[in-house]
Amino acid sequence: MKVVAFERSVQGTGASRRLRNSGKTPGIIYGGKDAVTVIELDHNALFHALRKEAFHSSILDLEIGGKAQKVLLRDYQMHPFKPLVLHIDFQRVSATEKVHMRVPLHFINAETSAAVKLQGAVVSHISTELEVSCLPADLPEFIEVDLGKIEVGHGIHAKDLTLPKGVSLVLHIEQENPVLANARIPAVKSADTEAAPAAAPAAESPKDKA
Repeated sequence: MKVVAFERSVQGTGASRRLRNSGKTPGIIYGGKDAVTVIELDHNALFHALRKEAFHSSILDLEIGGKAQKVLLRDYQMHPFKPLVLHIDFQRVSATEKVHMRVPLHFINAETSAAVKLQGAVVSHISTELEVSCLPADLPEFIEVDLGKIEVGHGIHAKDLTLPKGVSLVLHIEQENPVLANARIPAVKSADTEAAPAAAPAAESPKDKA
C-alpha cells in the first residue's frame, strides 16, 4: 500500500493544532540509520486507510518528495470522541532484517466442523491477531485459522497453525502457546439436554395408572 506524506518544518503543539485545523495529520518516521523525520499527511486519506486491515499489517510504501521508503505502521492516536487522527508513527524497515508484527487472524470452516454441525457447539475467537517474526518480504496480510476439525471442549493453539513460509512465532508466543479459538456447547443447551431424561418419569402419574 502506498502512503503519501510531506516533510514538516514547523513543530510544537500550536503547529500541530494548526495542521489538524487545515485537514492534515502530524506524524513521524523513525528507525534505521536515518534520523527521525517529522511529516504531515492528508487526514481524510489517512483516516480511510486506517479502516483497512492491510494498512495495519503490511509493509507500506511511504513517499516523501517523490522518494519512497518501506515502513510499518507502529502507532496512532485518535481523538477520544471525534473521528480525528491526532498523530501517527511509522517505523522504517530493512529488507534484510526481521520484523515483529501483529498479523490479523482469519477464521475459516467453523460452520462445516462436526462440533458445530452435529453437536451444536459455538466457536469462540479468543484472539484476533498473532505476533510473528519474518523478513518484510514474507510478511502475510493475514493468517488463516482452519476450524474444520475443532472438537468440543478443545481449542486451537498458536502452535497448531501452519504458518506461511519464512514466518515464525515470536519467542514469547512460542513459549506460551495461547489458545486462539475453542468450541463449547452453550450452557442453556446443556441444561436442556440434562433436564430432558429427568422429566420423562414425571409424565406418568398415579391418576394415569388408575
